[in-house]
Amino acid sequence: GNHTQPEFILLGITDTPWAQAPLFGLFLLIYVVTLVGNVGLVVLVWVAPSLHTPMYFFLTHLSLADACYSTVISPKMLTDLLFGNKTISWAGCVTQFHLFALFVTAECHLLAAMAYDRHVAVCHPLSYVTAVSPRACWQLVAWSYLVASLSALIYTGCTFGGSFCGPRRVDHFFCDASPVLRLACSDTRGSEAAIFALAAANGLGTGAAILLSYGRVLHAVLGMSSAPSRARAFHTCASHLASVSVFYGTLFFMYLQPASRHGSRDKVASVFYTVVSPMLNPFIYSLRNKEVKAALGK
Repeated sequence: GNHTQPEFILLGITDTPWAQAPLFGLFLLIYVVTLVGNVGLVVLVWVAPSLHTPMYFFLTHLSLADACYSTVISPKMLTDLLFGNKTISWAGCVTQFHLFALFVTAECHLLAAMAYDRHVAVCHPLSYVTAVSPRACWQLVAWSYLVASLSALIYTGCTFGGSFCGPRRVDHFFCDASPVLRLACSDTRGSEAAIFALAAANGLGTGAAILLSYGRVLHAVLGMSSAPSRARAFHTCASHLASVSVFYGTLFFMYLQPASRHGSRDKVASVFYTVVSPMLNPFIYSLRNKEVKAALGK
């Protein structure tokens, strides 16, 4: 019986009845804003010739990843809050986790590609056209999705490859690795070590690339002679780094700590990178940009 495909129960964000309706309204509003912001940005870049540049090319793929992994999580969470039916099938749980892992990992590599684009634009402007050519852009995006696809397969295999028995109550609002592994009957130390190592390789590798790129950008910005240009470039870098810090900080908190330290705070951290960050990214990365405002006005 341990090897049958079980049905899981998602305990959700809260089991307090009076809090579920306000949370449903809040998360529904956030999800609608997320879809409108990200899908709207993709459409805007597509129809506006002035935005057909490498930076906005990467932004469209970042917006697609945000919209996709938000859609993987939010609709199920909203229906659970509204109707209280928190069950999810084995296949649904596996699919949700796999798609979530794919798009979140892709976002890490897309953020690194965007940081590289900004680094070349600011530090090596004369070689920008050749270094960030259309072919190079497609190669970076293809690499992001290839690594994400392979990583998601490994994450999913490690998480759901064992047997499950006993209470199948997932202490989370979606099927994530740590709460699912806690339900396994078999020894999960090998799976946890593999997930930790791969998450560290993806997270720390792309995080280091982003910090190195923006570190050199900030160094170049501080060397500018024009104070307005320096302030504008520094403001842009600071906004991007703030978004990256929230996204990576919560990811590191979730996936780069021992399994024994996971607890109720995981749900709060997860809300930031699954719900809040996808909503904020269109505003932080583009809607404060003069080029986007001009294209939107046209």
